Amino acid sequence: MTQYRRENQDVWNEWSEDFQALWNANTVDGEPPPTPSPFAPDAPGDVRDRVVDTVEGKAYVELGCGGGQGSVGTAALGANPVVGIDFSDEQLAHARHLRDWSGVDATFLQADVTSLPFGSDTFDLASSEWVFQMVDHLDSALSETRRVLRDGGVFVLSVPHPLYEAIEADTGTLERSYYDTGPREITIDEGYDSSMIAFDRTVAALHNALVDAGFDVRRLIEHQRPEVESNDPDESELPSILWKIPQSVRFCAVAVDRV
Repeated sequence: MTQYRRENQDVWNEWSEDFQALWNANTVDGEPPPTPSPFAPDAPGDVRDRVVDTVEGKAYVELGCGGGQGSVGTAALGANPVVGIDFSDEQLAHARHLRDWSGVDATFLQADVTSLPFGSDTFDLASSEWVFQMVDHLDSALSETRRVLRDGGVFVLSVPHPLYEAIEADTGTLERSYYDTGPREITIDEGYDSSMIAFDRTVAALHNALVDAGFDVRRLIEHQRPEVESNDPDESELPSILWKIPQSVRFCAVAVDRV
């Protein structure tokens, strides 16, 4: 286990309860919590229309599943079997609770995205939301993802946009070089003992790493914060710079046939 992996594991074990409370903050009592799937019809990038026709009956793995929202949402769309992996025991406990509450079939395992506990050619679909920016050995994680996907399998990878991470929103200034890959320490809150460690790769570096790992990138989507997409800047208290830059970048890639 690398130093950075251990630090990120510690912060997620410590932050998990509060993070899941934030995630569910707008959920009305008795109503289901949000479980967005990257393969849903309204997901960014129109993946189901442009890259994969259906998820029904397809084997799916969520890499860095956190509280299991993506796994549960994709299971509800008909994917089967569904597996979520994460390195945080606390996050996995939330994932299993959400699975049981939602009544879907999914398995959650503790594992590292750079060393997946599956045989080659196990899955048809994979996704990862805001996880790979915490992985110091990106090539290993992408290589493992390609290994467990069958030829023609689809991988949806979403990470914070490196430009968004380099901007100081309140002042609208560029605080770091776009090309600074880190490691960068992120303080979650003064009340936590641990900090998150991030690695900010350029969009080109992420694209090329996917290609080098054996993927054909079919779609690339740069999208804004949901609050920005649904509000007028003149009627919002959010910093104006957020209307000018994307919050995240999403790659929709297909596993190239092995020669």
